Amino acid sequence: MRFIRLPKDRIVWLLLLVSLILYLADYLLFPRAAEIGFNFMSNVAFLPVYVLFVTLMIERVLKEREREAMMKKLNMVIGIFFSEVGSTLLHDLKHFYADGHELTTKLLVTVHWREEDFLSAREFVKTHDVVLDARVGDLAALKQLLCDKKGVMLSLMENPNLLEHGDFTDLLWAVFHLIEELQARKSLDGLPQSDMEHLGVDMKRAHSHLLLEWLSYMEHLQKDYPYLFSLAVRMNPMNPQAHPEVV
Repeated sequence: MRFIRLPKDRIVWLLLLVSLILYLADYLLFPRAAEIGFNFMSNVAFLPVYVLFVTLMIERVLKEREREAMMKKLNMVIGIFFSEVGSTLLHDLKHFYADGHELTTKLLVTVHWREEDFLSAREFVKTHDVVLDARVGDLAALKQLLCDKKGVMLSLMENPNLLEHGDFTDLLWAVFHLIEELQARKSLDGLPQSDMEHLGVDMKRAHSHLLLEWLSYMEHLQKDYPYLFSLAVRMNPMNPQAHPEVV
């Protein structure tokens, strides 16, 4: 079936003509000019209210659709971050845990997790004090990883949609700060105790942001991309037994 497309001005005149014909038919069938005029003016009086209501509703729907489209694009950016940097960084930061057994146990995400499980995990991360000790891990390897991935992160920062996601922006800034701290030191050997503690605080800040965003990203995958979520669960950076094989 082919539809005839009419110019907008013709549509306007056509609608006005239809309205006029209907009013004339009403007058010819029921000759009550005063009542017809009263009803016409009542409708005209309420017309601005109708226009306002419809405009607000349409604007709200359009904004919601725009927000959903923007969030899909942003989730793609977050996915690239975890694929290229985030998951590896989470795995490597585990080597700096002073005692991370309880944390890793709480974050063993499975395919059976539900919304309340993710909520509980986020609350645990927010309230649990994870100590990262810069003396127990390989700082040189961490520095090399972050320096190698700095270009990827800089390209992510160029995405204007990040302005709509303050938490993820805070994560990138925390990681960038850690990169700058490590790059500012010509050598990571023989650093004083006070400086090692300072680096531990910087790692902890980046780590906390990273865990919260990782949980949100995993929940997003479970809802919208189950096949990606399956692989993400098998490759969970918080699981020391993680492997890609399906068993």
